Amino acid sequence: MRFSPHFSYSHEIVNRLTRITASREVILHAHLVPKWEVSLRREQLVRAAHASTAIEGNPLTLEEVSRLAEGRRVMAGRKAQAEVLNYLKVLGQIDTYQNQGNITIETLLRLHRDVTGGTLEDPADEGAFRKVQVVVGNRVTRTIVYTSPPPAEVVPLVEAFIAWLNAEEARSLHPVLVAGIAHYELVRIHPFVDGNGRVARALATLILALRKFDIKWFFTLDDFYDSDRLAYYRVLQEVNRTYPDCTVWLEYFTEGVEVSLHRVKERVLLLSGEEHKKSTSGQIALTERQMQIIEYLHLHGSVKSSDIARICHISRQAALNELNTMREKGLLAREGEGRGVRYLLA
Repeated sequence: MRFSPHFSYSHEIVNRLTRITASREVILHAHLVPKWEVSLRREQLVRAAHASTAIEGNPLTLEEVSRLAEGRRVMAGRKAQAEVLNYLKVLGQIDTYQNQGNITIETLLRLHRDVTGGTLEDPADEGAFRKVQVVVGNRVTRTIVYTSPPPAEVVPLVEAFIAWLNAEEARSLHPVLVAGIAHYELVRIHPFVDGNGRVARALATLILALRKFDIKWFFTLDDFYDSDRLAYYRVLQEVNRTYPDCTVWLEYFTEGVEVSLHRVKERVLLLSGEEHKKSTSGQIALTERQMQIIEYLHLHGSVKSSDIARICHISRQAALNELNTMREKGLLAREGEGRGVRYLLA
């Protein structure tokens, strides 16, 4: 069995890819101070977790998802909370779901296991391909949208899809098109008993990250899909009728990327205005540890070296050295003396 997607470079797709590239360049070269960078990144992760789980029926509000992301308690069922926390965790470490730049069957199984952990009726279904026939239903209209391939075809279809994803044919395509094709094909195969949509959207995010097109986590497609669920299901139904030609889906997918990136571009341009600029030119590069520190400060207002030692799992002296380095870069301000010393965003 061999997989090879069919689509046409319609005017809509070509024009949207051009505008996507332009917006991406603006975002990447905008001067955004660290605290706004971290704030925007966290906001987008929360919105993605809320939207992607809401599409599949999760009842939590955006505010409740935000509270969960901060480690606070909400009045909601265990399963609803687990779905959100699972997706937040997966997105937060999305770049670890790879094997030397490749996506494998094990990648998909791990994604599914982590996305659905503790949420399925039978734990044996978590991280395992389905062995039963399933249908896809529209949760809004309560109608059957799609009948998936027979269970016996799941593994061969997935193997063919993965082979294409790691082949030169896919590597030569625009990352956005590869992400879109992967999203649809995984939904079409429907290899799991539940959670296929979340895994497909996480896979599309992973592909953009691997192809260096994730734009610092500043945008997410999940929110676009959730904003009009009827359109999402309608396009999926339409492309099911035209398969293997998925031009209709890619027109919709590239529209989602364009709309999402445009929103982020406008936000970034606002946040990177004159009142937020530093005297130095260019963007301030942060290490992953410094990003952790900035995010902690954004949530708590101030930080001590003991806090950094605890959250970063380093010695007190190493934490102090990190904080002093960030002070020298103009990122932090020091307040107090002796054991009362604390650090704030500059």
